Amino acid sequence: MSRLDKFIERMSSQRACLNLAAEMISGNAGPVFELGLGNGRTYDHMRKIMPERDVFVFERAVASHPDSTPEDDMLLLGDVYDTLPAALARFGPTAQLVHADLGGHNPAKNDEFARSISPLVEPLLAQGGLMVASDKMYFETLKEVALPADAFPGRCFIYQRS
Repeated sequence: MSRLDKFIERMSSQRACLNLAAEMISGNAGPVFELGLGNGRTYDHMRKIMPERDVFVFERAVASHPDSTPEDDMLLLGDVYDTLPAALARFGPTAQLVHADLGGHNPAKNDEFARSISPLVEPLLAQGGLMVASDKMYFETLKEVALPADAFPGRCFIYQRS
């Protein structure tokens, strides 16, 4: 399989999982968190499929397309190891959805990062809240959710606080 094929599978799976997540949390109050902005494509998609939601973005430095850049009050700038605990103090366990596309080219480094942020993400989620991630995460209390039919196994993961 080519790298392009793998990328397409990852992006298709990400869209399918985010669309399912938006349906699953519909009607539940609470913010949505995007870990990493990148060029803003996923953030833009999340705004379109969840227009009623506050979508907060965690990022070190903004470098997104101008059409996909959040307003300053929706940005939590800084190192995620600082901003995730600060978000818990600010919001409590109210997030309906946390999304992270780790998407780096080094699987070992992605796995190490997933292991280190999992305990910081887990307490942010409300009851029934979801985590959608490009890589396997490591949670104590969240359960893995079956992927939608149009997602590719291993390209995206969904976890839920039950």
